[in-house]
Amino acid sequence: MQVHPQAIIDHSALRHNLALVWHRTPESRVWAVVKANGYGHGMVSVATTLEAADGLAVARVEEGVRLREAGIAKPILVMEGFLFDDELAAARAHGLESMLHQPGQVALLEQSRAVKPLRVWIKVDMGMHRLGFHPQEVPNLLVRLHGNPGGAEPVGLMTHLASADDPRDPLTRLQCDQLRALDPTARHHLSIGNSAGILAFPASRTHWVRPGIMLYGASPLKGRTAAELGLRPAMRLETRLIAVRILRRGDAVGYGGTYVCPEDMPVGVAAIGYGDGYPRHAATGTPVLVNGRRAPLVGRVSMDMISIDLRGLPAAAAGDPVILWGKDLPVNEIAEWAGTIPYELLCRVTSRVRVEHQGMESLPVPKYR
Repeated sequence: MQVHPQAIIDHSALRHNLALVWHRTPESRVWAVVKANGYGHGMVSVATTLEAADGLAVARVEEGVRLREAGIAKPILVMEGFLFDDELAAARAHGLESMLHQPGQVALLEQSRAVKPLRVWIKVDMGMHRLGFHPQEVPNLLVRLHGNPGGAEPVGLMTHLASADDPRDPLTRLQCDQLRALDPTARHHLSIGNSAGILAFPASRTHWVRPGIMLYGASPLKGRTAAELGLRPAMRLETRLIAVRILRRGDAVGYGGTYVCPEDMPVGVAAIGYGDGYPRHAATGTPVLVNGRRAPLVGRVSMDMISIDLRGLPAAAAGDPVILWGKDLPVNEIAEWAGTIPYELLCRVTSRVRVEHQGMESLPVPKYR
C-alpha cells in the first residue's frame, strides 16, 4: 500500500446541496457553478452529478468547450465571456451562452453575423467595480443588441454581489433593488443570487441564481457554519502518518524552528504539504483529525509533510489516517487558521493528490420543488 494524500469526493453531498438550493429558491432556475475544475472537485464529474440543474456556469470559454466535448448538453454560461474572434467562434460552435461586460465584445458581435445568434447576458456593475456596464449604459445597450438580430440574443441582466457574505451589509439589498429597477417590465431574465445571496438575501432570488461554494458544502457566510446552513461537505482531504517521533523538551520542529517542544512529547509526521495544496500558512494549532480525534499542527508546513502534536493521542502510529478537512473538520475552519477562504483551499488541491469519486451512480436529486 502506498502512502499518498487523497481527496474523496462525495457526490451524494453534491446532490444534497443542490436540493438545498432548490429549497431556498423554489421559483428560480439554477446555474450550477462548476468553474475552476469544479472548485477542485473535478469539473466534468461534478457537472455530470449536477445534471438536474437548469444549466452550468464556467469562467472561461475553454471550460465550456471541455464540458461539451465530455458530452454535457446542458445550457452553459461563460461568465467571463469572450474577448477574441476565436473565442466567440468557439462559443457559437459549442452553443455556449456568454456574458457581455465591455463594449469591445459588442463590437465583435456586430461584426460577426451568424445564422444563429449567440445568447448573451449583460453584466451590470452594481458595486463590485470589476467587470460590467454602468447601469446608465444598459438601456441603450439593450436597444443596440435587439437591433442586431444576427449577432446576439439578449437573455438577461446579471450582477455580482460584492458583500453578500456579510448579511448586515446594506450594499447587497441596494444592488438587488438597482438591478430590478433596470427592467421594470421584466422583459429580460435577472440573475443576482450567488451562494451567500441565496442563503441570506431573499431579494437576490430572481429568475436565475448561481450557487457556487455552497454546492461543495462550504459556508459562504461570515459567522455561520456549513452544518448550521444544512450543507454537507463534498470533499474529504486525507493522508496518513508516516512517522511518530519522541522529541525532547527544547527541540525545535520544522523549518526555521518556529515551534519548540515545551516538554518531551510525541510528534507525528503526515504525508501532505503545500506541494499537495495544503496551505503553507496554516498556523501552529491548526487542527487535523488523527484516527478521528483532533490534534494540532506544530511548526511550518513544508512541501510534502506536516508535523502534528500527538500528546493527546499516545497510541498513534505510522500508517494511521489523518484528515485535513471534511465532514468533522470543516474546510472553513482550516481556512481561518490559514488566513484565507475555503474557496482557495478547495481549488488549490494539486494534481498529485489522488482523487476518488464516491456515489456517482445515477441517483435522483431530492426534490424540494
